[in-house]
Amino acid sequence: MTYSYVKKVSPLSSPRHSKKKKHFASLFFLLGLILFSSALLPIVRYQLEYAIKFNKMINPLSTNFYNRSDNILGSVNSDYTQLSNWFISAPQDNKQILSENSAQSYLLSLPKLKIEDALVNVGGKDLKKSLIQYPHTALPGQLGNAVVFGHSVLPQFFNPKSYLTIFSTLFKLKQGDEILLNYDNIQYRYLVEEMFEVLPTDLSVLEQRFDGRYLTLITCTPPGTYLRRLIVRARIVDF
Repeated sequence: MTYSYVKKVSPLSSPRHSKKKKHFASLFFLLGLILFSSALLPIVRYQLEYAIKFNKMINPLSTNFYNRSDNILGSVNSDYTQLSNWFISAPQDNKQILSENSAQSYLLSLPKLKIEDALVNVGGKDLKKSLIQYPHTALPGQLGNAVVFGHSVLPQFFNPKSYLTIFSTLFKLKQGDEILLNYDNIQYRYLVEEMFEVLPTDLSVLEQRFDGRYLTLITCTPPGTYLRRLIVRARIVDF
């Protein structure tokens, strides 16, 4: 009598199991591609649709952009919800100013972006809790330049009630758009005059000018990155 031995195929190495593994691998690859695209596409769209309009767009590939001793991109461990980390080349005394406490605050509204009565703390430093006005800049209604900072992330996560995302769509403002400030029970109305970008080392945006009453809004750009700063400048007008 002749016997023959047939090796039993392990269930783990069966063709059916291999097909399942391939399907799972394809699914995870597709999911990763979708997530990567959802993060990259808003930045690409911003560069093509908005950044060019700001006229002062910085070329991130230029030699001066990277070869600096102060490293304008900052540390990978920098916490950009803390305002002091936004000023990469600021003198130490400017960073010290940010630690001062102030009880002054007011409300900011951007009707076009559906931002209503956002809290602005004067001299604060935690952008998770409020917008922050840079200390020693003009208060609403005063001659000079009130400079207000807000945090931003990728625009698809924009939530007008969250201070972590509140300025994520700031780039959608246009010349003539309205900004309302409510300070000391008085409402002030500003209209956007210009928008442009600067490097994180450019402190000229904090400067005061006393030929009018101005407001400057600042956030990181492109949205979801810390490469540059978007500047929105507005001037007070009557109701």
